[in-house]
Amino acid sequence: MDTLGVSTDAVALRLGVQAELDAVLARQRALLAEVGPQTTGLVDAVADLVRGGKRLRPAFSAWGYRSAGGEDRAVEARVGAALELFQAAALIHDDVMDGSDTRRGMPAVHRRFGDLHAGSGWRGSCERFGEAAAILAGDLCLAWSDEAFAGCGADVERLTAARVVFDRMRTQLMAGQYLDVQEQASGGTPGAEEHGDDVERALRVLRWKSAKYTVEHPLLIGAALAGAGPEHREALSAYGLPLGEAFQLRDDVLGVFGDPSVTGKPTGDDLREGKRTMLVALAVRHGDAEDLALLESSLGAPDLDEDGVAALQDLVRRTGALDAVETLIDDLVRRSRTALAQAPVTAAAREALGELVGVATARTS
Repeated sequence: MDTLGVSTDAVALRLGVQAELDAVLARQRALLAEVGPQTTGLVDAVADLVRGGKRLRPAFSAWGYRSAGGEDRAVEARVGAALELFQAAALIHDDVMDGSDTRRGMPAVHRRFGDLHAGSGWRGSCERFGEAAAILAGDLCLAWSDEAFAGCGADVERLTAARVVFDRMRTQLMAGQYLDVQEQASGGTPGAEEHGDDVERALRVLRWKSAKYTVEHPLLIGAALAGAGPEHREALSAYGLPLGEAFQLRDDVLGVFGDPSVTGKPTGDDLREGKRTMLVALAVRHGDAEDLALLESSLGAPDLDEDGVAALQDLVRRTGALDAVETLIDDLVRRSRTALAQAPVTAAAREALGELVGVATARTS
């Protein structure tokens, strides 16, 4: 099954998005060359990162656009490229905040630049240099994303309507990222209780950090570019929000139990990073005193070894947290499919969006 939906249009969209990304980066490479040859490393790092990924956001944007009658494939590809660049910014900054070593099977961008510093024998901290360079690379992606979106070639009135969603998506993603950082710092402490219990807070984080900007917002951006009315947009939201939440829950499961050869990250990486995911929240809710002591001592330990990861994986299974999350994913998928069945979209869009439910929540993706 192709990530982007049905028919040969899926391949064309994927190729079109990559061609737009290549064109954007070629222009930016020439622009940065005026500053100095050293800056081309920033473009190289971004280029390597955006060659990977599932292209989910361009897919949802494209089918949101087509579901409301959109037909301009060039607009689809340019908007898809803008979304991929925004995703790249989020990933680069997220890896800095989490101290992640890898992304998509490659060194995370801050590690890449840290290695450059170390290998060049430069002065100062290679870690600090790597983080600084990655922050700047992520900032560049944000700027390039905005340029690509503004220049997508859509009708001005419809582009203005889509810009409202695009801007909301970017602002809310940043706020959701802050919730995630705060949760790792304060989760499980008395000071965090005023904001709800662990499960409620975990749901809030996944909704605002990932679910909306992965599925719902791209759908609504595409629909706005095609001139969709309120009823159509509401139907897409009813389909997209539960699917986005199911997507992030699946990602959380893979972050604890996933195969590194598939996920591109070490098994249990979320445990080493101390992610307060729904799995952890449910384990806290249902665990005994011994379980809570293990979580307190091991969750977020950067040097957590394979035995430590295995012990926490066992805890998540034994407390029923894994089964509960799988049940929640199934329920969210049912809600999404029910909403799609009732949505006023074309038959082709319904088929493609139905396939994307499976792609977004696959147990091995």
